[in-house]
This record gives sequence, structure tokens and C-alpha cells, in this order.
Amino acid sequence: MFEKNNIALLGSVAAGFPSPADDYLESLIDLNDLLVTNKPATFFLKVDGDSMIGAGIFAGDLLVVDRSLAPSFGRVVVACLDGEFTVKRLIKQKNRVFLCAENKKYKPIDVTNSESFFVWGVVSSVIHKV
Repeated sequence: MFEKNNIALLGSVAAGFPSPADDYLESLIDLNDLLVTNKPATFFLKVDGDSMIGAGIFAGDLLVVDRSLAPSFGRVVVACLDGEFTVKRLIKQKNRVFLCAENKKYKPIDVTNSESFFVWGVVSSVIHKV
């Protein structure tokens, strides 16, 4: 996963009203410890496209995908449909299963009776630049 380099954690920062800055190092963090629960089952995928912008997932972002997590309805997953991978929200409505985008430009994909559909992994984190 990430190189074993610890990064300084300086503390917290107010997202509302400003607070006095901390002038000391709080601790060191390792991004593996923060983002990776099961190293052998965790993969990074780069996002291409805009179907998940409503979920805060943008083109160029890195997805942290854990294949050991059981997919559940409502989670964002990486699925394989007709031999192609896609990232979507897994939804169940009235005994039907859908892969749903988080962008109104895209319609839900009904995978209820699809012979070539499976969930490859569950998205556990998203890394993106601001």
C-alpha cells in the first residue's frame, strides 16, 4: 500500500470559527493504519468519469477498495458488469438490485437478472486533491 513513512499529525483544525493554532506535534500517523484494514485484500483504483460526483467521488480520485468487506445495500462498490468495472452505489428496491450513479445524468442499472454481474469490492475511502 503506502510506503511506511509516518506523517506528522498536528492536531485538529476548526471548520467553523477559527481556533488558536497548535504549535506542537500531536503524533505521527501512518496512512496504511488510517486507510487500510486488510492489506492483502485492499487495492487502489483511479476514478475515470463523473457518475459519482454526488458522493464526493471525482475523476482522478483514488478509491481505497477492500475486497474482504461484504457488500451491503447502500454502500459504494466496485462492480463488474458485462466484463467492465464500474463504481456505483448498490441499491435494492422492491426485490430488484440496482447500481446507481450519484449524478442525475446517469440512470440506475438494473442488475437483478444479469448473468455477468458481481461486486468486486467495497469502497472504504476516497482520496482526492482539493
